[in-house]
Amino acid sequence: MKIAFDSRPRKDERGIGRYVRCLVEALHARGDVELVETHTPRRCDLFHSPWIEGALLRCPVPMVVTLHDLVALKRRGEYLRTGVRFKLRYLAVQRAARVIVASEALADDAMHMLRIPAERIAVIPEAPAPAFWPRSENQVSAVRERFGLPDHYLVWAGGLRQPDPRKRIAALTRARRNMPLVLVGPSGPWASELPGVHLTGAVGDDDLAAIYTGAHALVFPSDDEGFGLPPIEALACGTPVAACDVPALRETLKDSVQLTDIGDIDGLVATAESLRRPAPAPPAWTWRDAALATREAYSEALAAAAPRRDGGPRLKLRYAGARPVPGTQFPPRP
Repeated sequence: MKIAFDSRPRKDERGIGRYVRCLVEALHARGDVELVETHTPRRCDLFHSPWIEGALLRCPVPMVVTLHDLVALKRRGEYLRTGVRFKLRYLAVQRAARVIVASEALADDAMHMLRIPAERIAVIPEAPAPAFWPRSENQVSAVRERFGLPDHYLVWAGGLRQPDPRKRIAALTRARRNMPLVLVGPSGPWASELPGVHLTGAVGDDDLAAIYTGAHALVFPSDDEGFGLPPIEALACGTPVAACDVPALRETLKDSVQLTDIGDIDGLVATAESLRRPAPAPPAWTWRDAALATREAYSEALAAAAPRRDGGPRLKLRYAGARPVPGTQFPPRP
């Protein structure tokens, strides 16, 4: 099986980049697929676009697309430019032989908003990268000194180059708290104006693991997620997590994190400050498991597309409205 894999997002500093790096490494390690890192799927059996921006409207071979979220459709007023840019990409996703998502919650979104049949959706969770494990006191002390971090702090990790409404970082910085707040990730000018926080900028995985290990807790205020990697990364480093009660986190982390009401940011911070070690273990799922499930999705996509490989009939892009109340689950999948 020869797979054309669009690895262009590999250097992305967000979760998409980590997904691509970890999955490519795990697929190469399997040895039962020939992975060609290219976004032009000529002379290959199948094309996998691990991000929506790489999805092809007319793909010459069966296509698999990984969908990370549908926030641009669910919150069009806040993500207007993104929604317009992705309009044809959503149509390409509808034509894919298989659509990979990281949670049942996102699968429900894809079915209801893009009208993708359940049988064409593969739910394949993500996992912490191998670098995330509890670090020694020496490593924690070194990273504190390097980035000027306090002895006790709450941590948040993600991208800060542009404000993202669903991440609610500004609201987090305004919440009542007794501990310093450390924001980890590549940042833009707007982030430097956030009051009362420590910014580290972009850090490597080893430093991030040490920052997680040294934190009192991870605080995760997002009001919408397709999966949410930072919570499982923090848990893998032995750090407890407080997060807002959104469907994807409730599904994937269950009792491993403390969930609070979406509208109560002050309560979220208070919960984070009340947490104690040891943290529950993260889910046992690994990137090796994800690679096996992805390999199975490839086989299913090839089998489903065997009668025709012309990209399929013309489809009209259709999507439904978003959920009226944040956190409300769609009906169970049929």
